[in-house]
Amino acid sequence: MRMVRIFILIFSFILMCHQAFPSNVVLRKNERGSWRLYVDGKPYFIKGITYDPVKIGEKLTSSNTWMNYDFNHNGINDCAYESWVDKNRNGIQDKDEKTVGDFYLLKEMGINTIRIYHYANVRKKLLRDLYKRFGIRVIMGNFMGAYCWGSGALWKNGTDYTNEQEKDNMLADVRKMVLEYKDEPYILAWMLGNENDMKGSYGNSTFNNTNARDFPEEFAKFVNKIAGVIHKLDPNHPLGVCNGSYLLLPYYKKYAPELDFVGFNSYKGPFGFGSLFRTVKFYIDKPVLITEYGVDSFDQNKGKEDEDYQVFYHRNAWRDIVANSKKEPKNSIGGIIHTWLDAWWYCGKPDEHDIEKGAWQGPTKDSWFNDEWLGIASQGNGENSPFVRQLRKVYYFYRKELK
Repeated sequence: MRMVRIFILIFSFILMCHQAFPSNVVLRKNERGSWRLYVDGKPYFIKGITYDPVKIGEKLTSSNTWMNYDFNHNGINDCAYESWVDKNRNGIQDKDEKTVGDFYLLKEMGINTIRIYHYANVRKKLLRDLYKRFGIRVIMGNFMGAYCWGSGALWKNGTDYTNEQEKDNMLADVRKMVLEYKDEPYILAWMLGNENDMKGSYGNSTFNNTNARDFPEEFAKFVNKIAGVIHKLDPNHPLGVCNGSYLLLPYYKKYAPELDFVGFNSYKGPFGFGSLFRTVKFYIDKPVLITEYGVDSFDQNKGKEDEDYQVFYHRNAWRDIVANSKKEPKNSIGGIIHTWLDAWWYCGKPDEHDIEKGAWQGPTKDSWFNDEWLGIASQGNGENSPFVRQLRKVYYFYRKELK
């Protein structure tokens, strides 16, 4: 009996240590010249998705995120564990439509990674369970001044990468994130920024976002400084920067050697990503992560959904991501679908699902991307938000494709 107790204690200690220490995540070229991500010595291809569900009628803020959702006041997270699939899309949870939760649905879909951003109220317990029970890891991002997050800049001005105080603010914000989460077992990688190289509009307002486009050298040097700090604080996880264009690639090559990989939010159309992977290789020999891709399900011309086109677009995009990990330039390390759930707050009133206008023009069947219909799942008519999930055809495509 004593030996049994000793064995149990030893086993419990080993299990505790396994859960307490971070995985060792590295990027390197294999013997065939392909960039690969390795987790504890095993190849890991990122099958990711943006996960930021928002209840109908609300907007995403630093204090109002899915990690706080408990609208039925039962002490259980609404999205992670209490969502249910409305199979017949009648808006009612029928007897055969069991409560399953998003974490289960993501695992069944074949997802191994979610992309989130560091907010003030990240719930570690939820993310630990996401990894421990469902095997899904986390790419945690810091906006690094995008939309003025972390910089202290005014919205009307945008973040200024020549302003020493704003840079100090961002550096402190990144340090805080890394120190707080670097030893968590679910962390896969760090992501810096989100299209900081772009200017444009957001919802009904125009914003400068940042001045990275105007001061690319200063931005790249700042990225390198932050990357160096992260490497010193956390040698176990790689880091990348999220771009919306190719503008900064030559500056990264010259001024940001500390970067481990480069990421791109890319919506290039229904036939994959064109020359993206080759273009990156031309400028800089770094691995490439597609940090956002996808298409909405709404056909602006027909005034209704076209789920078959959404599947067509996703199929070609995903297979191109996989192909570029195997053929030249062999620098693809995965992709992140955008997004899990329709967000009604993107383009207008958060209690209305926009059907009158697309958010921006681009290479789609109707020449418009409608951001409020990008989800792999919808929230139905919104009445049972944040619990209801109406899974689109593209969900079932990935469930077969990613296994």
